[in-house]
Amino acid sequence: MDTKARSMHVARIARDYKGKTYVTYLLRHSFREGARVKHETLANLSHLPEQVIDLIRRSLQGEVFAPAKEMFHVTASKPHGHVWAVLGTIRRIGLDELIAAKPCRERDLVVAMIAERLLFPCSKLATTRHWLSTTLAEEMGVADAKAEELYRTMDWLLKRQAAIENKLAQRHLTERGLVLYDVSSSFYEGHTCPLAKHGHDRDGKKGLPIIVYGLLTDGAGRPVAVDVYAGNTADPKTVPDQVDKLRQRFGLKRVVLAGDRGMLTETQIEHLREHPGLGWISALRSHAIRKLIDAGPLDRSLFDEVNLAEIVTPDYPGERLVACYNPLLAEQRQRKRQELLAKTEEKLTALTQEVVRRTKKPLTQVEIALKAGAWIKRWKMAKHFQLQIADGVFTWTRRADAIRQEEQLDGIYVIRTSEPKQRLSAADSVRSYKRLAQVERAFRSLKGVDLMVRPIFHRVEPRVRAHILLCMLAYYVEWHLRSAWASLLFADEELEDDRDQRDPVNPAQCSDSAQAKKKTRVNAGGQTVHSFRTLLAELATQCRNTCTVTLEGTSSHFTQLTDARPLQAEAFRLLNV
Repeated sequence: MDTKARSMHVARIARDYKGKTYVTYLLRHSFREGARVKHETLANLSHLPEQVIDLIRRSLQGEVFAPAKEMFHVTASKPHGHVWAVLGTIRRIGLDELIAAKPCRERDLVVAMIAERLLFPCSKLATTRHWLSTTLAEEMGVADAKAEELYRTMDWLLKRQAAIENKLAQRHLTERGLVLYDVSSSFYEGHTCPLAKHGHDRDGKKGLPIIVYGLLTDGAGRPVAVDVYAGNTADPKTVPDQVDKLRQRFGLKRVVLAGDRGMLTETQIEHLREHPGLGWISALRSHAIRKLIDAGPLDRSLFDEVNLAEIVTPDYPGERLVACYNPLLAEQRQRKRQELLAKTEEKLTALTQEVVRRTKKPLTQVEIALKAGAWIKRWKMAKHFQLQIADGVFTWTRRADAIRQEEQLDGIYVIRTSEPKQRLSAADSVRSYKRLAQVERAFRSLKGVDLMVRPIFHRVEPRVRAHILLCMLAYYVEWHLRSAWASLLFADEELEDDRDQRDPVNPAQCSDSAQAKKKTRVNAGGQTVHSFRTLLAELATQCRNTCTVTLEGTSSHFTQLTDARPLQAEAFRLLNV
């Protein structure tokens, strides 16, 4: 820089005139003439923006500038917002301390696997790849983890299952409280696991073995414990384990267990009676309701003015029976029956015409029976049709009496409970039974796009059990996320309050606020409403950027989060993270 350049500067001159201040910026050259310092004005800079004038001033003072794209680089950008939401919730609800009281490598890996199951459910090998593409591995310090280490960590977790479940029960189960229990299954692709057996498949995957698991929750649907069984285990056979768990491991002397009619059979209820402090709520099966109608205690005239009535019968000593009638359910079943009858008649008519046409080579009795049996079994209509089959002969008629008897059951269901009126009213008995929908919701999350418990990639029994446990713990986190985010999701925020007040028999109706959210796709605050999965995707757009600044051959690095958009900020606020 020559002498003249070094003596140049930007002068700021302020002048008041008639009560107004005028500012002028001049580029000047200072020089000495004898004993005096003089200034030569080279340019008037007043017309330039102030930030440009500031750059000229700083440049003349010796600062060096370069184009931003040459000095500043974003060297990495990883999705972070959804990771922060999940990990923040895990820490806020104390799940990490529940898994292990003291920090350790295994606890960090388990928490990371739970978070990954919520963010991107996949195999353990894929987990070690995918969490490197987000900030999860960095946050938990598990970037160096390999699949084999995750498998060993699952073994460590399985040994702690009883302790974890005991802590969850201590948090959420109380004396005289309601406990919900239900069973589901998932298909298994493979044959090496001894748990994989052929049984009642709920996934519709014919020909594949399944694995059965039972989920125990509190009355609000928070998961507390899970058990895994061989695929050929009948639902009722899992109940004794839950009874022992509640009484012995959890130390509860007085609880009410709610289970569906297919699980709490007479045999299992007899087992429950052996524990005087253990109550139950279930429902009668259709053949038992038919007996009540035939014997007289249950008559449709009970529902002329009300939709709920208690009935008494010596066939169920020590129990209360609450009969309910839902006209909308009755109409739905009648319509469905007529549709299935019409479909079956259409196929049977076509078969009759085929038998008549086959004159040169008539169909045999066996061939006709196989064809007819396939159609009447397809829609479970065998009880409603009378078939006459012989070689070259096929006729059929409706069983009007059987149809009429089934119509008498339309819309009727009967809740049975051991709880006396002082503890549980008839209406609350029905409401408590309907809370089993909370467990069904958990199964939908476990088996659907949220957690994807299937396909099961593990081949040995302990790992399969640990995998199901991991999924249950992930749903425990999801339950808290959904509760906190209710205003941002397509969820009825008034549902929990309405449960104890609405009609226990009639179908639940969405609140006005929930209907408005579904119609407008925005909440009361004007924010876009999401599904659980799309809200996580929205949070994932907040990234953690690694930035590099290079100046005069020296580089420095720092990380910076992208600014949270209003919806993201609200999601974090609701989680208190």
